[in-house]
Amino acid sequence: MRKAFSIAALVLCLGLAGCDYHTVGSATHIPADVQTLSVPIFQSRVQAFNTETAFTEAVVRELNTRTKYRILPGDKGTADATLRGTIVSQTVTPLTYDPNSGQTSSYLVSITAQVQLIAHDGTVLYRNDTMAWHEQYQSTEDLSGFVQEDGAAMRRVSREFAKALVSDMLESFQ
Repeated sequence: MRKAFSIAALVLCLGLAGCDYHTVGSATHIPADVQTLSVPIFQSRVQAFNTETAFTEAVVRELNTRTKYRILPGDKGTADATLRGTIVSQTVTPLTYDPNSGQTSSYLVSITAQVQLIAHDGTVLYRNDTMAWHEQYQSTEDLSGFVQEDGAAMRRVSREFAKALVSDMLESFQ
């Protein structure tokens, strides 16, 4: 029994040793000389209103919150690296229907973006051409209390997208 316990403890310790546990941002592979990042407004290939602005603002907020880099607005050309994004697709798909009215009661917003972090010298530090994110939101039939939910859903999508993007950038440099 004691031998089985010792073997189990050894296996557990070896498993934990291989996890590469670290604190957020400690495994950053951004070159040490990168101190400033510029983040121009994302481009958009979709006809949805304000999506690129919401995503850019969320990414800037996340970078300011989670990293030590100084974030410069726009593309002034003075930053050590530039983060460029393009919203490639945005769809809103009905998910559920109200059986009484036949109206759609919830939707799924899906966004796909291309993102690149490019050093001042043109070196691609990070690239993801198919960064996808989804968010569900509810609709309502009560027009007197109706609040346009799609804007709130887009803000939620952009925040979660920004968290995932910054995490991926900090941990997955090529």
